[in-house]
Amino acid sequence: MGVAASTITTPESSTTPEAKISGIFIYPIKSCRGISLSHAPLTPSGLRWDRQWVVVNSKGRACTQRVEPKLALVEIELPPEAFLEHWEPTTDSFMVLKAPGMEPLKVCLNKQYEVADDITVWEWTGSAWDEGAEASQWFSDYLGNPTKLVRFNTATEVRKVDPDYVEEQHQTFFSDGYPFLLVSQESLDALNELLEEPIPMNRFRPNILVEGCEPYSEDLWRDIKISRFSFKGVKLCARCKVPTINQETAIGGSEPTETMMKFRSGQVIRPNDKNKNKVYFGQNIVWNWRDSSAKGDGKVLKLGDPVYVNKKVSSSAEAAA
Repeated sequence: MGVAASTITTPESSTTPEAKISGIFIYPIKSCRGISLSHAPLTPSGLRWDRQWVVVNSKGRACTQRVEPKLALVEIELPPEAFLEHWEPTTDSFMVLKAPGMEPLKVCLNKQYEVADDITVWEWTGSAWDEGAEASQWFSDYLGNPTKLVRFNTATEVRKVDPDYVEEQHQTFFSDGYPFLLVSQESLDALNELLEEPIPMNRFRPNILVEGCEPYSEDLWRDIKISRFSFKGVKLCARCKVPTINQETAIGGSEPTETMMKFRSGQVIRPNDKNKNKVYFGQNIVWNWRDSSAKGDGKVLKLGDPVYVNKKVSSSAEAAA
């Protein structure tokens, strides 16, 4: 459940940015390699194309790097025009997938889909669009298990975020639970100072990377404005084993989780709450897409966009998690 927290209003933040966007990333297929962008259209379910697809096993359950680390090596290419705000794909528009030892796979972005029922991602079960036999065979051959590639069925399905933390009007596709993950470069820099071998940001798979703030200050942000768009800090992001997987080799290890347990665990930063054995890095956020600032064209985040913080909690212990 969310926790009651005292908030600090910072009126000066309306004119003084707390940080700026230094990285924008999408992950079209859940747990596969991300794409770094200079700009990305906003949608109520996240940045456009983010986690619209997922690989599922023979029982329809999502495959992730937690069980299939080789997914980290699957590269994804989308047409450059896919990142224009109002672009719509044609039958000649493709997502191209590449992986070690595999021929490239082309997935049409506009076709008639067969519906696959009983697709499960964490708490959610619903229908999805099956990308067909060729895509199924490609992933089955690559992973060595019967799998298929499915796309979120936007025609009939809506996946709500956890109502314990945020209003039900917010939604997501195949992310773990929330449409956006925000992390600061300073947080990674502070972590890397404690690691024998520094790690890149791709271990943490953010959507929005910011810089110019204090390490872990994003823990505290509640009401956020990025450019002209209003966002809400929802909850600290509890990390699974994925950050321990090298995204260039798909080989796992013990870091950074082992080090983070010493200073970013619930026991350390949230001693009076539950989940003491979890480690936290980054914050899940939602876009207030019904806000007046969201009207009109130009609903696009860009590198360099200023980040303003209008409300924050006083410490990580008061943030929801």
